Amino acid sequence: MTTELAPHPTYGNWRRPKRPGLGPFGLIGTFGVFGGIVLALLVSLVSLPAALAVVALLALTLAPLIIRTQDGRNLYQLVALRIGWLRRKRKGAHTYVSGPLSPRPGGRFRPPGLLSRTTLYEGRDAYDRPFGVLHHRTRNTYTVVLGCEPDGGSLVDPDQVDVWVASWGEWLARLSHEPGLRGASVIVETAPDPGTRLANEVLPRIRDDAPAAARAVMHEVVERYPLASSEMHTYIALTYGAPAGKREHAEIVTDLAIRVPGLLTGLVGAGAGSAAPLSAERLAEVVRVAYDPAVAGDVLSARTLQGGTGLEWEDSGPAAAVETATAYRHDSGVSRTWLLTLAPRGTVRSNVLRGLLEAAPGTRRKRVALLYRPIDPATSARIVEADRRAAQFMATSGRGMVQARAASEVRAAEQTAAEEAAGAGLVEFSLMLTVTVDSAAQVADADVTVRNLQAAARLSLRPADRMQAAAFACTLPVGLLPWEHTLVPQELQEAL
Repeated sequence: MTTELAPHPTYGNWRRPKRPGLGPFGLIGTFGVFGGIVLALLVSLVSLPAALAVVALLALTLAPLIIRTQDGRNLYQLVALRIGWLRRKRKGAHTYVSGPLSPRPGGRFRPPGLLSRTTLYEGRDAYDRPFGVLHHRTRNTYTVVLGCEPDGGSLVDPDQVDVWVASWGEWLARLSHEPGLRGASVIVETAPDPGTRLANEVLPRIRDDAPAAARAVMHEVVERYPLASSEMHTYIALTYGAPAGKREHAEIVTDLAIRVPGLLTGLVGAGAGSAAPLSAERLAEVVRVAYDPAVAGDVLSARTLQGGTGLEWEDSGPAAAVETATAYRHDSGVSRTWLLTLAPRGTVRSNVLRGLLEAAPGTRRKRVALLYRPIDPATSARIVEADRRAAQFMATSGRGMVQARAASEVRAAEQTAAEEAAGAGLVEFSLMLTVTVDSAAQVADADVTVRNLQAAARLSLRPADRMQAAAFACTLPVGLLPWEHTLVPQELQEAL
């Protein structure tokens, strides 16, 4: 009798898109280099000192394009970030006050920042389930949020996990065929269990004539059990552009109601468990708790005892919020957000993000947002072919270790091209992490926690300094896509 150990599947082959252009210059910098050389040659026909001045000016202009951070940002982008932060501070845009005593019209607690120009509608899908639709008026996009209860990975066979991963990949590939889809995000939120649900379930059932020892045991269970447990919520936000020829909000909500059941069916096969769309009231509650974590227990009690909170979108924001260079203070919490700079190198196993997704001790709430940008099949074919040609060129022009690394790039590019030709989808992805603590003094401890978590997950993260408020909003399940809310168009940023 022989036994064979089942191999654990590994996953990988994600690639950073190749930047067009000459070396670190980018496409715009490359045009600047060749254009400057031609201009210097023409000026040298008239005056040699003038030609040298042109060359010096060209060097000073293009030098900041060479200096780049680990995530690919050049010196111009870093300077623009600091200038934007100083301008917001000078205008007072880094502070926010709402409510009846604030100067804002209406006297309500609207969400701030990128969520200030949003409207929440509600519709019903084919199964007569209510679902909320967020309309972002700035970019004229509509967001539907789905709530999931994923199956745990404990005591699950590797084959089943591999099936879930394959089904999740198929579901992401289907997003590239969704008409009008701009992007998707998966938000996993964890927090210590407040014990509200357990108390509401156990305490009313304790009888007065029960033995004192039994009553004491049940009270101790209600008091101590939440200290060692946590709650986890998973949300999937799908953001669509406004369809051409449809201007009425009711028509767009009806169109989205038809798509919701099909999207939920694909999620069940990917291990998402029971999935259902979030109603408008539930969506407002999620945002309200994110800005004021202290009310999480009250919200759970109201839902359990009264069946709902009756909270509206106009009252889901904070009463006061202050953005600093390194943190974001809002009502009863202080948050800091990190951005992904480098994905894990090589291959990983399915549990690589498990520690990052689990509740972290010493934190009030933690959200991990995976952002996806589906690419249509025609563009995907052009991208993989361009990467394949670039990898082959580097492999034939290098020597030594450079050539060995280029050969590995060729194998990865060939595999990507073969998978895309077989029907696989191409998706750009990133990750954002928000940690909320009780006070500013605990932010330093949160930094240490995040450093340990990213090391275990083989990720490289950097703080979203001087844009903490916007980054905090992007990790909420409200469908904010960072590339849709930049002053510089995405195509121009890629050319830099």
